[in-house]
Amino acid sequence: MGKRTITVHHVRAVLRGAERHGLDTVPLLQTAGIPPLLLSDDRARVTADQFGLLFRALYRATHDEFLGLGSAPSRPGTFAMMCHATLGCRDLGAAIERGAAFYGLFPGGPDLALTREGDEAVFVVRNDLGRDEDRFLAECLVVIWHRLCSWFIGRRIPLLRAGFGYPPPPHHDEYPYLFGCPVRYGEPVTTAVFSAHWLASPLLRDEPALEEMLRASPFELLSRREYAATVGEQVRRALARSLRASPRLPSLDETAARLAVSPATLRRRLQQEETSYRQLKDAVRRDAAIAGLAEGHEPIAELAARLGFSEDTSFHRAFRRWTGTTPGAYRGQADVVDHSGSADAS
Repeated sequence: MGKRTITVHHVRAVLRGAERHGLDTVPLLQTAGIPPLLLSDDRARVTADQFGLLFRALYRATHDEFLGLGSAPSRPGTFAMMCHATLGCRDLGAAIERGAAFYGLFPGGPDLALTREGDEAVFVVRNDLGRDEDRFLAECLVVIWHRLCSWFIGRRIPLLRAGFGYPPPPHHDEYPYLFGCPVRYGEPVTTAVFSAHWLASPLLRDEPALEEMLRASPFELLSRREYAATVGEQVRRALARSLRASPRLPSLDETAARLAVSPATLRRRLQQEETSYRQLKDAVRRDAAIAGLAEGHEPIAELAARLGFSEDTSFHRAFRRWTGTTPGAYRGQADVVDHSGSADAS
């Protein structure tokens, strides 16, 4: 419990490449335990584990590190060779520049660059990557490169802001949590901005550490939750910890005291991040409910009580509002998918 769930918009986006290649996506969804019917409802969400399984299934099916989303495929092993090529650089700035040059050798690959603007460093994705109309690949590149850079130097690099060259998508409220910083839209190119002083940081990883990291990459980098830079994410993590211990979630005043700020300050900072304490409490319960239904066989009444609902009917109403379906229907669809997947595997 406590892991954020993932919007169905990202599930649809990651499937686009397989669909273009004429692959049947239903078995891929079944492998991940994702009911195909969920894709028809914009409110639907999946667990991080389900999304990870889908990502890996697509990787195997497309034989492409870009999952068929780019204008040209990226052969398996390309990312690993880029990491090996950058590992011996003198500092992080040189590593980013070498990595960008490496991908520049491949026709149709991402056009990456590192620029310096005063005391800020700007990582840039300068092309639209061809057929990536959902911008999923461009966003993944920003996330993976940022987290790879943090991994190289053994420190989390706080992003100052991220920018994207398109209007806010329907799921734009997900972005501050994904990138851990303020997000701008309608920018000329896709960018991630951080303090330039990080560029002088030495690379601390060696070959054995790289080999271990690569065994689970790139999804391991994509799925890490180490940011907690926004106030909203700090609050969410505090609420998730509380829910693991008790169905009663703390009040705003209690959480403000834990974060050593006044209730008015906490309320104002959340408002600046376009969220609220009530929305965060709702999201924590939603994610825990989806995870409980997808990953276990706990009776629905017991799950409702564990999440702080005094009545089953209240839980059913909340779950329908969150996902567009009932807890029983969600679990039933997932069970059918799990059964189908097991049968296929045998």
